[in-house]
Amino acid sequence: MSDQQPEPAEPSAERPADRPTGRAQDREILRLAVPAFFALVSEPLMLLADSAIVGHLGTPQLAALGVAGTILQTLVGICVFLAYGTTSAVARRIGAGDHRGALSQGIDGLWLALLLGVILAVAGLLFAPVAVGAFDPSPDVADHAVTYLRISCLGIPSMLLLLAATGVLRGLQDTTTPMVVAISANLANIGLNLMLVYGLDLDIAGSALGTALAQTAAGVALVWVVVRGARRDGAKLRPDRPGILSSAHAGIPLVIRTLTLRVAIVLTTYVATSLGTTSVAAHQVAFTLWSFLALALDAIAIAAQALTGRALGAGDVAGTRAITRRMMWWGLGSGFVGGLALWGLRAVYVPWFTSDQEVRHTLAAILLVAALWQPVNGVVFVLDGVLIGAGDGRYLALAGVIALVLFVPMALSVLWFDGGVVALWWAFGGYMLLRLLTLMTRERGDGWLVTGATR
Repeated sequence: MSDQQPEPAEPSAERPADRPTGRAQDREILRLAVPAFFALVSEPLMLLADSAIVGHLGTPQLAALGVAGTILQTLVGICVFLAYGTTSAVARRIGAGDHRGALSQGIDGLWLALLLGVILAVAGLLFAPVAVGAFDPSPDVADHAVTYLRISCLGIPSMLLLLAATGVLRGLQDTTTPMVVAISANLANIGLNLMLVYGLDLDIAGSALGTALAQTAAGVALVWVVVRGARRDGAKLRPDRPGILSSAHAGIPLVIRTLTLRVAIVLTTYVATSLGTTSVAAHQVAFTLWSFLALALDAIAIAAQALTGRALGAGDVAGTRAITRRMMWWGLGSGFVGGLALWGLRAVYVPWFTSDQEVRHTLAAILLVAALWQPVNGVVFVLDGVLIGAGDGRYLALAGVIALVLFVPMALSVLWFDGGVVALWWAFGGYMLLRLLTLMTRERGDGWLVTGATR
């Protein structure tokens, strides 16, 4: 990162005549988005596999997995900037033709990930009982949760290294390698869990150990790919204090952005819980489905990060505008398709989740609202990816805070006026609309169009 403040590029800047257009842009988007989607899907599938294996041990173990898994996902989720910020920084240098500098930037991200991973692992080991106790579980659930969390914490450094290395490869315009490693880790996780939990009779500790080992193997594999590339191009491998600090500083706004999203989701779940058992049950199913559709949209956002960073690194403002508009159409179209599937196939998948007729009735009403908001979600995800790729983290943090502040009274008003869980989903859609308005306002301006190898 440069200490100088670059001037925004002129939107009218002309760039190469061989810039991809139309179908060529679509092929580029798909080349990055499809592997990214399968890599993203592998993570919830890994969690489902863990739940299925642990669930047969007993209800306390399954509940413990839910508590410990929530804590672990929160710790790792806050550090997603290691992937996003690294993608943007590396892609810019690739666009500028500085391949060695791109890999050096990536190595800085890996060292930052290792440092944060060690700190979080130690904190998790020390404060696991306190973190679990905050959920007020029963004693047997608490014991299992602490065991699972402490063992899992040993794998946090590898998890963060996996995030950072994935970001490096995305910046290098490679989403296929992370996909292959993610799917391989998922398969290894299933095998290790079965062997350790049932073969060696390690109970829930075996599940934690198996997942940590699988994640560690995945992290080592991707780090090896990045390090091999860095050696080939003569990039530095030693820790670079200014580079690490620069990566950390650039990640702060993305942490704030991520926290605003998490708070909005937690607030929505809190309100749904306060509305009663049927409401929270229907909400949980609907949100699980919403999250799965979000993976497809997030895959396009990942393509947006890589392509935007590369175009701005090359100084191609007009190309950045063109690919942004193309991806916005992709997001809108994907949202429409996802919404139609969510509503049209409800009779097929809803019975998988519940046989309670009251929950089904409530869920059907929620799904209609969720389906209607999907096109908005599609554009939001794309623009979020575009601005992350542009390194516009400060604006994303500000926009996230604005949307959250306005959403809080919307969500709480559902309780104040006894609006019900369907009204809550209209409010959550309003939150996504607020995000859309703030992101589109930025996209239509020129402030984010900063060109060059660094921002």
